[in-house]
Amino acid sequence: MDDIIGKGEGESFLAYLITRGRRSGREHRVQLRIVRYNGRFYASRRNMNSDWIKNILHDNHVAIEIDGNRFEGTARIVGDEHLSRVISTLKYKDDTTRAGMSRVVVEIELDANSKE
Repeated sequence: MDDIIGKGEGESFLAYLITRGRRSGREHRVQLRIVRYNGRFYASRRNMNSDWIKNILHDNHVAIEIDGNRFEGTARIVGDEHLSRVISTLKYKDDTTRAGMSRVVVEIELDANSKE
């Protein structure tokens, strides 16, 4: 799958996160900066007040669209503060102020056969 995704370990990049609306049931796409780390993907936000996070809390089945390729997966809120700091540092390599802020981090583990 690594050659299909084309994103290296520790790299951050723009991609679309696709969630299912908690009220409408429809797919919602939002462009986010995603981090690839330890074979998983991570998105983050300053706080829980985000529709895409609320959608994940309601239904953790998500998809990531990377360079036009869609990958299905499962998302969860990261509870490990050390891992959250690592993700923030990788996401904001050029902005130490933002990298040091506390963030809600979501881990996305792709399904083994998720390429559509």
